Amino acid sequence: MARKPNYRFERQERDRKKAAKKEAKAQAKADKAGKTRLDLDGSPAPEAADRD
Repeated sequence: MARKPNYRFERQERDRKKAAKKEAKAQAKADKAGKTRLDLDGSPAPEAADRD
C-alpha cells in the first residue's frame, strides 16, 4: 500500500532547501564582492603578495 502524502511537510522541505541554496549563493556573491572591493582599494591581493 502506498503511503499517504504529506504535502505540507514536502513543501516545507522544498522551501528549506531553496532557502539554503539562496543563502549560499548570496554568501558567495558577498564574499566575491568583498574580495573585489579589497582589490580595488589598492591593497594587494593575496595571490599578488605571495609572488613577491
